[in-house]
Amino acid sequence: MVFAVLVLAHLCALYWPRVDIQGPVTWTDKVAHVLLFLLPTVAGLLAGVRPAYLVGLLALHAPVSELLQHYLLPNRSGDAWDAVADLGGVVLGVTSVVVGRALRR
Repeated sequence: MVFAVLVLAHLCALYWPRVDIQGPVTWTDKVAHVLLFLLPTVAGLLAGVRPAYLVGLLALHAPVSELLQHYLLPNRSGDAWDAVADLGGVVLGVTSVVVGRALRR
């Protein structure tokens, strides 16, 4: 259930037609991108989703989501650095689950 809610929030945040940000975009945007990919990665792995499928799909979704924002959503723009932050979130998510499981043993 948590995984499903996080995936829904993930998709809404990435594909909402318009995001109004007051003032300059700062590093907090990149933190948000890391979290948008880290949380579903952790939740999916803990829920038992096959790691190869989950990680592969999220890693592919990172650059694809930026391309879709750039080309299909007129009020959004794609950013290569956002895709890098997204991929960082996937890596951090996998790492945290692997380390957490190793520490519990």
